[in-house]
Amino acid sequence: MLGNNIAEIRKRKGMTMTELAEKAGIAKSYLSSIERNVHQNPSINVIEKIAKVLEVDVRILLKTDNIKKSYHQLDEEWMDLIYELRDTGVTKEQMDEYRTLLKFIKWKKDQKM
Repeated sequence: MLGNNIAEIRKRKGMTMTELAEKAGIAKSYLSSIERNVHQNPSINVIEKIAKVLEVDVRILLKTDNIKKSYHQLDEEWMDLIYELRDTGVTKEQMDEYRTLLKFIKWKKDQKM
């Protein structure tokens, strides 16, 4: 279902419901009702906004088959990057540090806009 797909991708991206709602320009309560499948028919405009923030194609959000499989297919290049980093000796702990640093850099950049 649409709501489950949104919630799963949002969590995989490390994003809170509040962050997604704010960046998509929709109310958190509305996003919550979509994710819980209470509101099962949001407009395509809302779906497009959510997809843009999550950086996925709208079709991925609308898929009714296994989103995990689709999501992995979508991000094959990311998986290749992960394997390359692992092969060069980068640890998970180091990646956590890099991720934290990248989030900070993005946050600082967003503050300047």
